[in-house]
Amino acid sequence: MSNKQIPVSVLNLAPIRKGQTAKEAIDSMVDLAQMTEKMGYSRYWIAEHHNMPTLVSSATPILIKHTLEHTKKIKVGSGGIMLPNHSPLVVAEQFGTMATMYPERIDLGLGRAPGTDMMTANALRRSKNDTVYTFPDDVNALLTYFGPEERQSYVKAYPGVGTNVPIYILGSSTDSAYLAAKLGLPYAFASHFAPRHMEEAISIYRSRFEPSEYLDAPYMMVCLNVIAAESDEEAQYESTTMKQFFLNVVRNSQTPLSPPVEDMDSIWSPQEKEVAMSMSSVTFMGSKESIKQQLTDFQEKYNVNELMAVSYIYDQDRQKRSYEIFKEVVDGK
Repeated sequence: MSNKQIPVSVLNLAPIRKGQTAKEAIDSMVDLAQMTEKMGYSRYWIAEHHNMPTLVSSATPILIKHTLEHTKKIKVGSGGIMLPNHSPLVVAEQFGTMATMYPERIDLGLGRAPGTDMMTANALRRSKNDTVYTFPDDVNALLTYFGPEERQSYVKAYPGVGTNVPIYILGSSTDSAYLAAKLGLPYAFASHFAPRHMEEAISIYRSRFEPSEYLDAPYMMVCLNVIAAESDEEAQYESTTMKQFFLNVVRNSQTPLSPPVEDMDSIWSPQEKEVAMSMSSVTFMGSKESIKQQLTDFQEKYNVNELMAVSYIYDQDRQKRSYEIFKEVVDGK
């Protein structure tokens, strides 16, 4: 697969930047969707996180609907809906309704983690049982709810029946690779924060894939970090925002997305640096030429079907420029 053929998409966790209100963060999310739509990105996925004051992505379906309202053709979806937190019927009704309002524009990415800490997960839980283990059953329930009338049981999703909302399995370990392969569904791997099992997960998914009514062959998506700029030096500087973002994860500190800094080593310890850098190791970073080489090397090794880029850049114009450079590289410009 040549670089030119790769569809590229966007993942947004909808972070609050330092100095922003929650409303401004949501406006930024929509603004980025509008700009990346103009650039020709394929889809725009919004994450689900809870009890995180620095992210506004808790009510994901509402944000998806808001983004659909303010864009024209880009596919908008969830990266992902975390099924332990939701009844499959409610998810089917929500996405079935959006699919009815915005035909052919909805994606449903499904995750098996709660997207938060355990105390918050318990507050979100729809039952006292550990719903992580019901993930395969929940996915099958959703496939049924979106399927044809003749496959329905007594309980149906209205609207939802016959909408055929496309379902994607998300994963950050190898567990979901087995499931996506068994069900014959597209698979998206979260290399942007959990790259350790990426290679193994890709291999499992491809080798075990069973063709289905949804897919004839494996469809492998990888989500990674992209920090593209006019020069390698500028990209390195802008990347310190992303490094601070991952340092926050390591420290469990509640700091908004922060401006770049000249010297990260004055902020983090060697141990913190090691953990944060390992989490963000699958990153394309640098000038257009550097990104081009990194993309070529990545595709020679993994030959994935689609790349999804998340870009933690503080300055919004520079974030847009990063997405623009990445798209130009993919398009061979």
